[in-house]
Amino acid sequence: MLTPLAVVYRLDLCGALCNHTHMATNLQIDDDLIRAALELGGHRTKRAVVEEALQEYVTRRKQLQIVDVFGTIDYEEGYDYKVQRRRE
Repeated sequence: MLTPLAVVYRLDLCGALCNHTHMATNLQIDDDLIRAALELGGHRTKRAVVEEALQEYVTRRKQLQIVDVFGTIDYEEGYDYKVQRRRE
């Protein structure tokens, strides 16, 4: 069953783009899903669950962008990083 959930969350990117750091949003989130997330994450509030979920989402998407770079960078075959360490 879905019920309305008023959520206020901090979104740093929006703060940089919109000149504010908080955005009020009404969401309908499955009660069983939010209850499970509260228990699994050990969170005290629904807001904390939503904030952590958004942070994990952003982190995961950034990781996927990094993975896309693999195989696109050319490396010098004769490069020896140990040589640079000895010079310092």
